[in-house]
Amino acid sequence: QVQLGESGGGLVQAGDSLRLSCAASGLSVSNHVMGWFRTRPGKEREFVGAINWFGDASAYADSVKDRFTISRDNAKNAVNLQMNSLKPEDTAVYYCAAHRSSVVSRNPSHYNWWGRGTQVTVST
Repeated sequence: QVQLGESGGGLVQAGDSLRLSCAASGLSVSNHVMGWFRTRPGKEREFVGAINWFGDASAYADSVKDRFTISRDNAKNAVNLQMNSLKPEDTAVYYCAAHRSSVVSRNPSHYNWWGRGTQVTVST
């Protein structure tokens, strides 16, 4: 049974940093595309970023590019999302997802497994 579990969310101030982690069981993050998505209040789920099998190719939403970074920890079978220079508009529930492919995708419908999400709130 595949399980993805996000952690690291919380309440921070604008300009702060936060690191989210996604621990996987039942699959290996080293042979899946791992993505992060978020649902902001009143909006649909949106792509944040994703990283490929080898960790040498990634994609980010324009709204987070140069502020957020995805990395793998194969030893822990986990994926991390480092979020810097947080803004109030980054407030959302953040989800980790796994895609049974070698190609990075921004489309949430391509992802096979999802975590339950972790809340990130950025105050002014």
